[in-house]
Amino acid sequence: MSEPLSLLPQSNVQVRRRFPRLHRSALWRRFFHWRQLDFEFALWQMLYLLVSPRHVYRNIYYHKQTKNQWARDDPAFMILQVFGILAATAAYSVVGGVGMHGFFKALVPLLVVNYIVAGMLLATLTWFVANRFLRHQNVHAADQQVEWQYAFDVHCNSFFAFFVFAYVLQFLFLPLLMKTSWISLFLGNTLFALAGSAYAYITYLGFHAMPFLQHQEIFLYTIPLSAIAYLASLFGFNVSHHLIDYYF
Repeated sequence: MSEPLSLLPQSNVQVRRRFPRLHRSALWRRFFHWRQLDFEFALWQMLYLLVSPRHVYRNIYYHKQTKNQWARDDPAFMILQVFGILAATAAYSVVGGVGMHGFFKALVPLLVVNYIVAGMLLATLTWFVANRFLRHQNVHAADQQVEWQYAFDVHCNSFFAFFVFAYVLQFLFLPLLMKTSWISLFLGNTLFALAGSAYAYITYLGFHAMPFLQHQEIFLYTIPLSAIAYLASLFGFNVSHHLIDYYF
């Protein structure tokens, strides 16, 4: 499946060494021009992040070659994610019978902390690691750096896969997961292990798409750690139970 290059996400043209001022980006200006937002392409990206994430980053690389930009200038993807988190929080609130107070009590950590604050911290960490340790110098090419905004885009892409496993699929299996059997523990913990692994893998693909970086496999190192934590949790720590009790 192919998309017109004009639909592909964009970013700041100029590469800067210092932390970019995001409010200057066209990304934020387009929040107020909804008719210009391409929700259809954002949905296409979400689909391919689940079935073929390499295809998404291949298109982003082609877009870089034609537009000289890496990150998105269309916030449609993030807007859909926010609505997805709102819908998931509402669904869990209805099932849990926590009312409006419980809904907003859960929404703050799920949206503000988990998606925005943690996302900004993770984007800053990956942005720093990539620029500080993974760039390789080429005397025949202009010096390039990873934009912070692109690092946050990578987080958004990775979070979507995490969201599908840890929010959506968990909700679909909720009647089984809320039981106290070992099967419910195994299924719930497996969903979170897959969510964490998918986040790490899509993060790796995001930086692997940048040809001026090397040793991007460092972003996969969290997968063995997640596997160890997952195996240990099977001896009695039900992740789904603890998280649902905490949020709802």
